Amino acid sequence: MKLIETFGLRALHRLDPEQAHDLSIKALRAGLVPLPGAPVTSGRLKTSLAGLDLPNPVGLAAGYDKNARTLPALMRAGFGFVECGAATPRPQPGNPRPRLFRLTEDRAIINRFGFNNDGVAAISERMGARPAGIPVGLNIGANKDSKDRAADFAEVVRVAGAHADFLTVNVSSPNTEKLRDLQGADALAALLQGVIEARDALPAHRPVFLKIAPDLDDAGLADIAQVARQTGIDAIIATNTTLSRDGLRSEHAPEAGGMSGRPLFERSTRVLAKLYRLTGGHIPLIGVGGIGSVDDAWQKLRAGASAVQLYSALIYSGFSLATEIAQGLDERAGREGLTCLSQLTGTGAEDWL
Repeated sequence: MKLIETFGLRALHRLDPEQAHDLSIKALRAGLVPLPGAPVTSGRLKTSLAGLDLPNPVGLAAGYDKNARTLPALMRAGFGFVECGAATPRPQPGNPRPRLFRLTEDRAIINRFGFNNDGVAAISERMGARPAGIPVGLNIGANKDSKDRAADFAEVVRVAGAHADFLTVNVSSPNTEKLRDLQGADALAALLQGVIEARDALPAHRPVFLKIAPDLDDAGLADIAQVARQTGIDAIIATNTTLSRDGLRSEHAPEAGGMSGRPLFERSTRVLAKLYRLTGGHIPLIGVGGIGSVDDAWQKLRAGASAVQLYSALIYSGFSLATEIAQGLDERAGREGLTCLSQLTGTGAEDWL
């Protein structure tokens, strides 16, 4: 399977990045991508996250399957949970192409998609038709031309919330103008209150997560932690892409957009550790940013994460990376004498402060 994946990745990397992404979606839908089937699991790997039972703590971040077109396949790709989207109330094309760039020598990507998606009605229908299996969440956003972005988030919850196992409020994408302004304490509290009210009107409870930017200063992180406690959100995802270009070598480094991949690891992990300290470990955290190996995932857990998500590294390593990381975490936890990975969470947070 790994050999087939290697040749497939080489072929995709000969194409324009967005063409390659679209082709990978088509290949998944057609059943042409080798997948492991059931996710790796064990007593050590099983994770409870905000009331969700995960077979392992290695998830797929939002952004790969924006329109929920490949959920049956992704649910068999080795992940312990999957997040699709972002969905907005109305369909929108996003920003002009080109808007996705591979920074191969940096093992990174830059994107400025701008919440391109089919709209929440279509996405909700596809989510509702998925098979039973691992938890699947929906990343929610606002339309670019919306006059009331907070209302947009609540509308997505009303339309699609019943078909999602969790809902992620995305106020951290750098590709929609002024979206990150919603991370301010007052604006964020009002937005989250509207989302939670919409969630509470659903037939069954759905946990609400908040995805934050890695570029917040210490005061901004403190505000996030305070609002999270006040509103009672269920988890924080740290982090989205960065506007920083520190240390990049690629000719594409000057491109506008959010950068993700290996160079984001230290910045995002430091934010994660700070949040763990600010929340006292009482709000579950999901570590995202630069994870490309078992050790990277291990470090995220030590910094304060209860689970992790992958995306950019899959462009260079393929879907088999999810199973590789889950198996590696299980083996390392066994060697360390842990009975569950939750015993690792936060044990190394001070190393990043």
